[in-house]
Amino acid sequence: MTAVPRRMLAVPLDAYGGPDVLRPRELPIPRPGPGEVLITAEAVGVGFAQTQMRADTFPAPMWHPTLPLLLGGDVVGTVAELGPGTAGVRVGDRVGAFLMEGAYADHMVARADSLVPVPAELDAAEATVLPGAGPIAVGVLATAGLREGESVLVHAAAGGIGHLAVQLARAAGAGQVLAAASTPAKREFAAGLGADTVIDPTRPDWPDAVREATGGRGADVVLDSIGGDVLLAGVRALAPAGRLVFYGSAGGGTDIPRVSVMDLIALKAVTGFSLSAWRTARPDQYRAGLAELTRRLGDGTLRPAVHARLPLDQAATGHRLIEDRVHRGRVVLVPRPAPAPGRPAPQPALERS
Repeated sequence: MTAVPRRMLAVPLDAYGGPDVLRPRELPIPRPGPGEVLITAEAVGVGFAQTQMRADTFPAPMWHPTLPLLLGGDVVGTVAELGPGTAGVRVGDRVGAFLMEGAYADHMVARADSLVPVPAELDAAEATVLPGAGPIAVGVLATAGLREGESVLVHAAAGGIGHLAVQLARAAGAGQVLAAASTPAKREFAAGLGADTVIDPTRPDWPDAVREATGGRGADVVLDSIGGDVLLAGVRALAPAGRLVFYGSAGGGTDIPRVSVMDLIALKAVTGFSLSAWRTARPDQYRAGLAELTRRLGDGTLRPAVHARLPLDQAATGHRLIEDRVHRGRVVLVPRPAPAPGRPAPQPALERS
């Protein structure tokens, strides 16, 4: 058994602010407690939510951080150590984990009962969709109750979750997939994933474009990770008996709009989604969705796009890519590889603590 090192490269958040507050340094490696495992990371996914956490604009009520901390994210790696009494997993297993905290490092601790298996043949950066981003894409579609032949509008369709939702909606038999993305390059990217119609959400009349594309009806399903005024406009863009699923506030931040019940009078529905709630309330649906994701990744019918693979110590660059809205698909941090025998690994500039 390979000995677990005592220190790790990490990128802690010591104070809220811009991307430059993310500065790498060495920290002691945490030890897993009862029911936990220590993971040696291969890849760590960066999402828009983590940029909001860093800037202290993340709206979710379950987020009550105490600084300093390591930001969370989707992790793929290998189990390096088991905590006392941990069962159901072995050292050497390749796993994924979705962490609210503790991911920005080359080692991290996760609950054993939260792990997902990651097949050996999958690329690590692409496989970071398995713990969080992929199940969210599956879950919002399941929560919307998308039926074969219905139209679906996917906001942030070129993003880390949205580009998966476009593909999954098409695979689920959607009659029309509309993709909203903010730049021509992103709209071209979404069209290449199977979207029938691309929408420019920066135009104030974008709901009119949705209605025009759907023959005046509006969209049967809207998947909204933007929030703010976009959410209110999305309700108006719904067809009668249409459903909007809200699962993020990339545009609205902590300003969550209120929907009037009169806006729902045409049998419209608005519901929220979080991965933890879905996994707890509908575990069978979650497990089936995860199995579908794993199968589709394996057979190539789901194609995760990796916009950038950055060294772990360049987490700040990853945050800038996401905040500048230039990324298409995933931004992934890759911890430094193990050194070749007899050769030291290259060391980034570090702050030691």
